[in-house]
Amino acid sequence: MSERTTRKYLGSCHCGAVRFRIETDAPELTTCDCSICRRKNALMVRVHESHFELLAGSDSLTEYRFHTNTARHYFCKVCGIYPFHRKRVTPDYLGINVFCLEAFDPRGIPVRQTVGAAMA
Repeated sequence: MSERTTRKYLGSCHCGAVRFRIETDAPELTTCDCSICRRKNALMVRVHESHFELLAGSDSLTEYRFHTNTARHYFCKVCGIYPFHRKRVTPDYLGINVFCLEAFDPRGIPVRQTVGAAMA
């Protein structure tokens, strides 16, 4: 098994109104089976809030909460793309949609299926 190095990545929504930077070694990626994640079909990398920086677009973000109203899912108001969410169980972490990252190659990174649908 090869060791992954920590890298910085720039990310954005489709129109570029929301831009951010993360730092991660991407030890694993996750998918989730909850009702919203199934529909948005995102592949996520978990990042501590200290390794996330919103560079632009706070006024272009809209937030959606459901069920327990704890997890905070963010979408661009302009293009509708979902770049990240603040996690429910570990709110000091964000789930970053890897398809919004520049030059990020998910090949070879293990993907773990999380069970969100069963969370009460």
